[in-house]
Amino acid sequence: MSTIRASVRWIRADLKARRAQALLTVLAVAGIVAALITSATLLEDGTNPWRGLFAESRGAHVWIHTRDAPDPAALSRLPGVVQVAGPYRSAPVTLTLEGRKSPVALREIAATPQRVAVPLVREGRTLRSDDTDGVVVERSFAKAVDLKVGAPFPVTGLNGATHPLVVVGLADSADQGFYPEWTPGLAWTLAPILARVEPALGRSESVTGLRLADGEATLPAVHGAVTLLEGQIQRMSTWREVRASMELDNRLLGLLLALFGITGLVAAALAIANAVGGRVLTQTRDIATLKALGYTRGQVFGVLMAEHGALGLLGIVIGLLCGQVAASFVLDGMPILPLSPGSLLAIAGGTAAVVCVAVALPAWRGGRTPPVPAAAPAAPLRGHLSRLARLALLLRLPPALVLGTRDAFTRRVPAFLSIFGVAIPMMMITIGLGCWATLDDFLRHPEQVGQAAALTVRPDKLSADEALRIARADPEVLAAYPGAEVLALEPEQTRSVLARAAGTSAEPYPFSVVEGRMYAARGEAVAGQGLLDLLGVRIGDRVRLTVGGTPLIVHLVGRVVEPDQDGEVLSFGIDSLAAKDAVPPQFYSLVLRPGADPAEVRARLLAASGEALEVHRVVNPAERLAIIRVVIVALIGVLALLGLANLLTAAALGLRDHAFDLAVLKAMGLTPRQVAATLVTGTGLLIVLGVVAGTAAGASLVGGLIDLQGHTSGVGAGIGRTPSALTLAVAMLVAVGSALLVTLIPAGRAARAQVPVTAR
Repeated sequence: MSTIRASVRWIRADLKARRAQALLTVLAVAGIVAALITSATLLEDGTNPWRGLFAESRGAHVWIHTRDAPDPAALSRLPGVVQVAGPYRSAPVTLTLEGRKSPVALREIAATPQRVAVPLVREGRTLRSDDTDGVVVERSFAKAVDLKVGAPFPVTGLNGATHPLVVVGLADSADQGFYPEWTPGLAWTLAPILARVEPALGRSESVTGLRLADGEATLPAVHGAVTLLEGQIQRMSTWREVRASMELDNRLLGLLLALFGITGLVAAALAIANAVGGRVLTQTRDIATLKALGYTRGQVFGVLMAEHGALGLLGIVIGLLCGQVAASFVLDGMPILPLSPGSLLAIAGGTAAVVCVAVALPAWRGGRTPPVPAAAPAAPLRGHLSRLARLALLLRLPPALVLGTRDAFTRRVPAFLSIFGVAIPMMMITIGLGCWATLDDFLRHPEQVGQAAALTVRPDKLSADEALRIARADPEVLAAYPGAEVLALEPEQTRSVLARAAGTSAEPYPFSVVEGRMYAARGEAVAGQGLLDLLGVRIGDRVRLTVGGTPLIVHLVGRVVEPDQDGEVLSFGIDSLAAKDAVPPQFYSLVLRPGADPAEVRARLLAASGEALEVHRVVNPAERLAIIRVVIVALIGVLALLGLANLLTAAALGLRDHAFDLAVLKAMGLTPRQVAATLVTGTGLLIVLGVVAGTAAGASLVGGLIDLQGHTSGVGAGIGRTPSALTLAVAMLVAVGSALLVTLIPAGRAARAQVPVTAR
């Protein structure tokens, strides 16, 4: 017991003597664990927003849209089908609020609770059988158009009649993705209300959901439905498309955090190993005293493990708590399932194992300290000047810089570990700046991600020709491209993809083509990476799709950067579509002159048309990823803590190794300022090498990493940007300058000491 009490007192005294370094270790480990927790929350299937919704609502794995209502009994006999949702009648309507019009799919729902695909009402109430004008609105759509419970919901059917409905509830659903990534908006109402809004059956469709025993086995059920319903299917979607739509932004964030977390964990291990190794060297006399008092190697090892391991474990606990809070903040209220205990245990256990290994190696060396330690060396251990010191002499640098250059590599292994400890955080900071630069490039040049048009104009109450005339008359409109969007069944007719007509073959919409060329003739098309992967085709192949029962055969001539629908989009000239789908155009995409304000142009177009046009601003996909900036800033802070921990260790080692030199340097005539410069130069040289190496490595990797993520997410390669030379230079100067300022404090204190600093 006396040994334990003595060990506790020794640990407490040591922690008090180095509070700043201990706090940095705890914060660095906590930040890394928080990043890993958040990334796991965003990446793990069990915590995907769709997964939580699907489990709670007992969602359908397959949704089939047909012209007429299919036989549910026949569908229930398909392979793997355990329950059938519907069929439900669904009618296209237009919601008009404050002059803004939004397409909505108004779907029938029963007042009695459903067994499959239940909308989860989060605000308000469910529909009751006595409702005469109530609707329940999907929550992401309601948020986009600013709808609250009790708000009016005026909709216009295809016959032109307007019906005043009222929002009685807001609900989440796993039936489709979040709005506006997934359009049209979704709302539910009772069958009598739907019949009043759209009395003509020919202007509506039937929607049927299939819940399967095994969600992974969708193909047999889908093929069976295609065979059973023959040409009735208009479009089809599966749970995989809905999940991908909900997780796109989360996955990008998750991968970024995972990259920072894993790399940061390596940097944290180096920082902890350096810190413990430095403490072992500076505490040689203390450890020797413990050995002389009877401590064994194992007991010394245990004391060091207990002290430094406890800091890591405290950081892990704090990181687990902060990680949950950070994940909730990033998801901004989206429905998620908590991380499974196994995932939490894996992250905590893995981090603890890394911390223990990082502590164990220098602690084992500390246990081998003899009871009578050798005196600290007063000269470089190798007995000769390093190449850098010789170069400093040849360049006739001031004596303080020459001596500091000599001191930098007195201990080769700790010196290289210090360089790596600074280089890894700096590499990740550079990668974070590259992500920031990529987002900035998207915002400044939206045409590079298929967003050349700033506004979309729909004719609404005017003819297409009149809408085009008004749009072209505005002085800030550079070009207007006719467009249409239709859902096309892929060759096996197992799912639908977005087919977008944009411009004409002679005057195509200005997509950013990163591979191949733009379409220039009827029947030619460009595609996103997601569509190429889905269909298993390459540029130069021909693809046969089905649009409303009409075959569409296109020749793929290029690949574009496509942020919508996970890149599963086919784009071509409007003259490649059948006349029934292309005439008149559904909308016009307006490309504005450089510097034009989209809001002002929109206001002028609405005024010129007497509010008879629908004019919408095109949302840049980079705006949805603004949270990444906050994440990058937070991660840079964590990485800076890791670099600072390595810096303090390197400074402590420099003071320890050259404590006896201070009196000699002063006797040689060096002023306290020159002595401090000598000490700062030794540590600063390691910092400069680490910062330069880390920046170079990060700059060479960031473009490829972002392009790899773009390829795997369906957006496509060709989007990665490296930070500008000015940004990199400023980052390096800030890193080096901050580090030197921190190092100057203990160096100046040691240089002004009246009694020479001695090794402990």
